Amino acid sequence: MNEAPNQPEPPVAAQESSPEVASTALATEAVEAVPAVTVTSLTADLPFVAYVVPEDEPRAQRLYRLRHSTAHIMAEAVVELFPTAQVATGPAIEHGFYYDFDLPRPLTPEDLGAIEQRMKKIMKRNWRFQTLELPPAEARQVFVDAGQVYKVEVLDTIVEKFSPETVTLFRQNKFVDLCAGPHVNGTKTCRQFKLLRVSGAYWRGDSDRPMLQRIYGTAWETAEDLESYLHFLEEAKKRNHKRIGTDLDLFHFHKHAPGAVFWSPRGYTIYQEFLSYWRDSHKERGYQEIYNPILYKKDLYEQSGHYHHYKSDMFILNADDTEYCLKPMNCPDTFLFYTSKRRSFRELPLRVSEGGILHRNELTGALNGLFRVRQFTQDDAHIFVTEAQVQAEIAELLDIAREIYAMFGLQYRFLLSTRPEKFMGEPALWDEAEGALAAALNANVGEGNYTLNEGDGAFYGPKIDIELTDCLGRRWQCGTIQLDFQQPINFDMKYIDTDNTAKRPIVIHRAIFGSFERFFGILLEHTAGALPTWLSPVQAVVVPISDKVNDYAWQVHGWLKQAGVRVEVDDRNQKMNRKIREAELRKVPYMLVVGEREAESATANLRTYKDGERGEVAVDMIAGEISLAISQRTFDVEIQPLRSFEDPDSVIESDAIGY
Repeated sequence: MNEAPNQPEPPVAAQESSPEVASTALATEAVEAVPAVTVTSLTADLPFVAYVVPEDEPRAQRLYRLRHSTAHIMAEAVVELFPTAQVATGPAIEHGFYYDFDLPRPLTPEDLGAIEQRMKKIMKRNWRFQTLELPPAEARQVFVDAGQVYKVEVLDTIVEKFSPETVTLFRQNKFVDLCAGPHVNGTKTCRQFKLLRVSGAYWRGDSDRPMLQRIYGTAWETAEDLESYLHFLEEAKKRNHKRIGTDLDLFHFHKHAPGAVFWSPRGYTIYQEFLSYWRDSHKERGYQEIYNPILYKKDLYEQSGHYHHYKSDMFILNADDTEYCLKPMNCPDTFLFYTSKRRSFRELPLRVSEGGILHRNELTGALNGLFRVRQFTQDDAHIFVTEAQVQAEIAELLDIAREIYAMFGLQYRFLLSTRPEKFMGEPALWDEAEGALAAALNANVGEGNYTLNEGDGAFYGPKIDIELTDCLGRRWQCGTIQLDFQQPINFDMKYIDTDNTAKRPIVIHRAIFGSFERFFGILLEHTAGALPTWLSPVQAVVVPISDKVNDYAWQVHGWLKQAGVRVEVDDRNQKMNRKIREAELRKVPYMLVVGEREAESATANLRTYKDGERGEVAVDMIAGEISLAISQRTFDVEIQPLRSFEDPDSVIESDAIGY
């Protein structure tokens, strides 16, 4: 039997809003911050009514409500502990929630414990969530009187963008909020939660605005789900690619070049292997590789439309009274290659690849190891085709994607992303392009075997997005295939057809890895750093059990090196077991232990990272096995998938549902 939620006491403050829209100036001129405890009766007489949750909702929506409500409860607890707190925004996010606060001092781990205890008290009382519609002007006055400057700004932005007749307030116990919902019936529903961490976050992502404190948490329907998710987080922490990169001496980052990767020799070996595979596979499929400059006049990006749509994400500099841009993508300069000479239909499909360095001006707070960088390399290619060639080329690209992802033991799914709100060109061309991509997916993936992702296309054309799932069940959008009718018009691309008339080609933009850096980060966490043999920076290590067999160890080294194996000899004056343990910690795929008996028989006592001890094996057999794994690029790694916490049908917004 469910316990009836309690009705609220007189509220003490008006806080939190979920909608996040375009930024406006912070309303500090109109609002003076005052302690929340001085406004206990601001909304006491307003006619709030009980909020009622619809029945038979899918699990994803129930979790969204639960997490959004838990964010409100956390905000109430924070305000009780810090009466002068300024409260910003607090949405539900994938797997949890967060809330941003402007507080009188930095939070400590002990503070999180105190906030949790206060939240549990609020939940135990099972306060009812109540709602109220107010005209924007009346709601604004509530927050002005409460001194909540961030709330006033959000409300002003909502009015500016949407001009609503009313806005919604929610209340539980003493906490009143500007919020569009949804919520649960009562606070006790949210009791399976955990606060996770605190981080800094600029107000509305703008580095010129105040730095707030963001508290993250997670919430679930059952204690079992919560416990399982916390275990998942511990496993993910062990697999953090930044830690693995340091432990295995693959790469590092430095304050003098934020968002750029410093590759060590071992890491750069892996990077070069990625590039080699990329080049080899593309040559086999008829691609031509080009290499273009990285600095261009802004005119190029004005012509392509990127300057208008992505200027804030570009690095811009001035020289000789001219504005230049560091290249953020390969498309526009590849178009310069196409238009550099007269083209014939005989050249089409023209497959052009480029793996040049790109730069994007990511916010400092958004940088995240290899996952979000400012300098990166993308496995870009552009294919110039006739209309009749579109379907065959897309089928080929889907085949490439399947081959690559299967090679790394990654699951994947396809999404068709359609025309966004802000787009370039005529709707009729968009309809044609979307129809062509849908036809290709229906023919090669199967109707109903892909997801429609409405409004998420590029500004110049629709696309097929390819979403990967790693062993932790996390989804990553890496690959993309985009069909573009617009840029051929912008750059006046032409080819001479069979009838000797000039025709306009269609461009297919495609990337399979995405950025090499990001894909490498995903792969490190997917494999916990135990890379397949062909990618491993050190593929084998020879361990002599004493100085007496050092010469034989180096002889084995020579045999393996001749077979194309990246091999080392650990002839340090250390115990054998320590050497083996260190090789295992470095995730070396093959370990060859040699002594006097092995020296007499040209063998080694073989141990592999995947299988453990395998006994005495002839060195030529070991060399052949490793060479085969390298040449065939075998994924000789054992992956143990954990429970997935992803809902494959959900599209979780980065902020709460807006008006």
